Amino acid sequence: MARWEPGARERIVVAAVDLFTEQGYDATTVAQIAERAGITKSTFFRHFPDKRELLAAGQETLSRLLGEGIAEAPFDASPLEAVAAGLARASSEMGPTNRDLGPRISAAVAASTELQERAVLKNVGMAAAMTDALLARGVPDPLAHLAAEMGVLAFKRGFAEWSEGDPNATGDLAPHTLAALNDLRDASAALG
Repeated sequence: MARWEPGARERIVVAAVDLFTEQGYDATTVAQIAERAGITKSTFFRHFPDKRELLAAGQETLSRLLGEGIAEAPFDASPLEAVAAGLARASSEMGPTNRDLGPRISAAVAASTELQERAVLKNVGMAAAMTDALLARGVPDPLAHLAAEMGVLAFKRGFAEWSEGDPNATGDLAPHTLAALNDLRDASAALG
């Protein structure tokens, strides 16, 4: 087994998602994931503390990109325009592997209470990163939280549409997340 072969982290995630799809999350062991990825168990643990964290791979990066995009939005941007900048920044980092794994990860999460709990924590982390970035821009607290929650929902809806759409279609994630944010903005106006 190659210990320091490039791309080990991505291979681990792909191997895990494949095994979760084939035999279920609970039935999949770290040893099986490591074997499928062509690495040792110790290499697995250098990348992830446990198998549950596999599906949160990239969460810190995603939250950071969302926050950076908000921080870099034009000074006069509204809170939702700043969130749109964060969504565009984070979406620009999503590629074909993310698109391919999206539906399989969703299926694994839907089949496991443990992974559902982890997904909720991921959403909380994304919302916190966006809220903090909005607060740093001087957006009042309740408005910052609301805009951040809309951003999380827009990201989830846009990502689902993008990853579950036509696999032969080309295109980036950003238009999907931005369209979802616009839909949510329109829907919020109907709340009264």
